[in-house]
Amino acid sequence: MSYANPDVLVSTDWVLENLNNPEVRILEVNEDILLYDTGHIPGSQKIDWQADLWDDTIREFIQPHELAALFERLGISNDTTIVLYGDKNNWWAAYAFWFFSYNGHQKLKLMNGGRIKWIQENKPLTTEVPTYPKGSYTPGQRDPNLRAFRDEVLAHLEKVKAGKGALVDVRSPAEFTGEKTHMPEYPQEGVLRGGHIPGAKNIPWATTVNADGTFKSAEELRAIYESKGITPDKEVIAYCRIAERSSHSWFVLKHLLGFPNVKNYDGSWTEWGNAVGVPIEKGAEK
Repeated sequence: MSYANPDVLVSTDWVLENLNNPEVRILEVNEDILLYDTGHIPGSQKIDWQADLWDDTIREFIQPHELAALFERLGISNDTTIVLYGDKNNWWAAYAFWFFSYNGHQKLKLMNGGRIKWIQENKPLTTEVPTYPKGSYTPGQRDPNLRAFRDEVLAHLEKVKAGKGALVDVRSPAEFTGEKTHMPEYPQEGVLRGGHIPGAKNIPWATTVNADGTFKSAEELRAIYESKGITPDKEVIAYCRIAERSSHSWFVLKHLLGFPNVKNYDGSWTEWGNAVGVPIEKGAEK
């Protein structure tokens, strides 16, 4: 596949072979938080992306020391290899991968194809919830090079105009044009204005995967992004609606294609479309 960082992507067969590896912890992260209870990879544990990763009083993530406590409860230490997978072609697994990376955990892998591929291959499922000895985790340092905030995105618009920066909107075309404010099959809610950030290129996340949910080859991925002028020499910021789909595209750009400067804007359209004083565009790409 010629990926820039192939070690971060593992196959379902690799996961099957490592189910009992004491140096590995497998985490399932789904949009549907009840899905894990219906059957999951043996030995895997559930991460609730909202209850476990978000601060419940402010619009912010839990702090590094709180993530360390979560990891310890799951039997994870600093040298543990975390393998992530989930539904929706790994949207939320990629979101957790990005957040764990942001907080400095080094040993991370994503199972190619996610939950759907595992089930399609008739690999084993269980409803048993495992327990592990408590881990020992020293909180890491957050990496500001992985996360973009609203004011940074606003300043980034000048870099886009100058050809030094790029914005990748990974939502559906209908969301990009402003026809929809959420994915077409979802209730249209959560934001006051439809449209996109000025200068953004629309590269829906789904263009990066095959029919079985696995990632396309590096050559195919490179061609997709280059056709829209998204190249490694530019500073790139990806966004969607609440950052789960853009985490998936961030993973592609950062790890599969090796872009040196790519950030995920987790505020995404839910913040931008509701923010006072920031510009938007409607309609197709210019």
